[in-house]
Amino acid sequence: MTREHAPHNRPIFDQLHTNIYRAAVGLVALFAVAAWILFDRQTDIGLPLAMVSVLLLVAVLLPWSLSLVWQRHQMADQRHREISFHDWRIGDFAVWGSKLRGTDAAIDMLLPLAAVAFGLTALGIVFLICANAAS
Repeated sequence: MTREHAPHNRPIFDQLHTNIYRAAVGLVALFAVAAWILFDRQTDIGLPLAMVSVLLLVAVLLPWSLSLVWQRHQMADQRHREISFHDWRIGDFAVWGSKLRGTDAAIDMLLPLAAVAFGLTALGIVFLICANAAS
């Protein structure tokens, strides 16, 4: 058993902080840039890279545009004040019928994106090293 005290007055949030969305967009951009820089060495790879870039662009722009529409059509009493990232991080995040710590929710969302982005970057670097060593 742990001896960790359970704080009783932590705020509960039902939305991710905007910094989490910014980090997610940054990781998607890293994925796209790494793919273009590290794998665009052949003449027949341009079209697949363009299709992946369009897919990632749509995956980023669609939620962003929906959030703009949602913010524009909110009632005055429903508008949320901007919360600091520190307050969001130490609070709880509502997930279905339960809650997570804010830090754990951020990790759960960003970890798959970070693994893919950094994994592709590492794979591309190894690919370039092997290509240069072979020639």
